[in-house]
Amino acid sequence: MEPRNTTSVSEFILLGLSEKPEMETLLFALFLCMYVVTVVGNLLIILAISSDSHLHTPMYFFLANLSLVDFGLATNTVPKMLVNIQTQSKFISYPCCLTQMYFFHFFGIVDSILIAVMAYDRFVAICHPLHYTTIMSPRLCGLLAGGPWVFSYFISLTHILLMVRLVFCGNKIPHYFCDLTPLLRLSCTDTSVNKIFVLIVAGMVIATPFIYILASYARIIVAIMQVPSAGGKKKAFSTCSSHLSVVALFYGTTIGVYLCPSSVHTAVKEKASAVMYTAVTPMLNPFIYSLRNRDINGALRKLINRKITASS
Repeated sequence: MEPRNTTSVSEFILLGLSEKPEMETLLFALFLCMYVVTVVGNLLIILAISSDSHLHTPMYFFLANLSLVDFGLATNTVPKMLVNIQTQSKFISYPCCLTQMYFFHFFGIVDSILIAVMAYDRFVAICHPLHYTTIMSPRLCGLLAGGPWVFSYFISLTHILLMVRLVFCGNKIPHYFCDLTPLLRLSCTDTSVNKIFVLIVAGMVIATPFIYILASYARIIVAIMQVPSAGGKKKAFSTCSSHLSVVALFYGTTIGVYLCPSSVHTAVKEKASAVMYTAVTPMLNPFIYSLRNRDINGALRKLINRKITASS
């Protein structure tokens, strides 16, 4: 009988983004700057929205959730990579590896679904403005924001439970964090159940939201074309193009990793894609979704002025 919950290795070696020592200083500086920008940008948005009662609306409620998720997604992967570079140690224990994998998929799934939820919010606001308040009730907003967290908890836990069944014959991961695909390649036991579950989940949380977002924005663009004001059209198209650039960046890279045939995967492509959705997208989201927003900027100015007044 095949043993359960056993593994032939007690720790893994994360090979990182580059195996060239001369690149590590540059990578450390680059990712440290990106992480600081990500943390500051997303936490400022959360503080601005929570401190200003005028921003307690469905759109900003979802934005605050997205910022929290982006902060978690970046924090789960980037600091460990920075520590590995700084200490010249690439080891990660088996339990820590599974923990990192759990939170990576947990935050990644919530992120994907929340972007679709935000597209639905904009669709209702633009295409059904007179019924927006009625449709986007506090109860529905709570379900749309809380549902992804609960759903992601169970899906991510299932990934881990399927992973602990496996026995690993190698311990070198050609990546900078513990992800499913590289780990499955190290297994010397049957991974067909894991791969089928990955495809099912990817279809539900990547392909389905992506198709829904495209359909929503198609309807939104049709509605915008009927706006008589040229200024209104320009503002709406500017917002949509910014949001769609994030959608293309996030879903384009995740689809490439989790839905494309394994024959087209290479370690370099997987690492490049992972950088996009674990570091670049969380860093850009605050600028694209919020910091260009007049309401957010006004709330930030009020918050800073309040702190200056309180300290003087």
